[in-house]
Amino acid sequence: MSLAPWRSRLTRALHRNRSLRESRYFQLATVTPEGTPANRTVVFRGFRDNTNQLQIVTDARSEKISDLQQHPQAEICWYFTKSREQFRLRGNVCLITAQSASFSSLRQTLWQQLSDNARLQFVWPHPKAERTQGEDAFTNSFPSQEIPPDTFVVLLFFPQQVDYLLLKGNPQNRYLYWLDEAENWSVKEVNP
Repeated sequence: MSLAPWRSRLTRALHRNRSLRESRYFQLATVTPEGTPANRTVVFRGFRDNTNQLQIVTDARSEKISDLQQHPQAEICWYFTKSREQFRLRGNVCLITAQSASFSSLRQTLWQQLSDNARLQFVWPHPKAERTQGEDAFTNSFPSQEIPPDTFVVLLFFPQQVDYLLLKGNPQNRYLYWLDEAENWSVKEVNP
């Protein structure tokens, strides 16, 4: 599969905004098992190899895991302040857990790329549990730099639709991209 036509726009936006630390973060929206929306900020961990798939890492104990197990569809909203560009990507998410047979090397590679402080979060006490332990519960156990713990999960986001809005100019420019059943991308310029 070749790279999608929206991918060069996103890559260019990342490059233009690279001096802004917040450009590495986007919002990931999921649907809870109860059918309500849930939104959170996550870190972009790059594209998988030469694909259109976005990589995200998370804790297996986080609520987004149960959301995605029930409803693997998600949406990303990413705004770049310097270049005034917004990308909304809709697609499906594949969970790569400790039990996953496929993509296990990708999971290990992403684990090894994390900072020590980022790795440490995966051995902290359970997220959202009542805080009953002292500060040392968050610093006592240092995980292996080589082997990810079972709590470390990679989310592979497979875009199927992209809504790109360039907020410069009058009128502004907007493009819709979609993936058809034959895995080909189409694009249409629309009103902002």
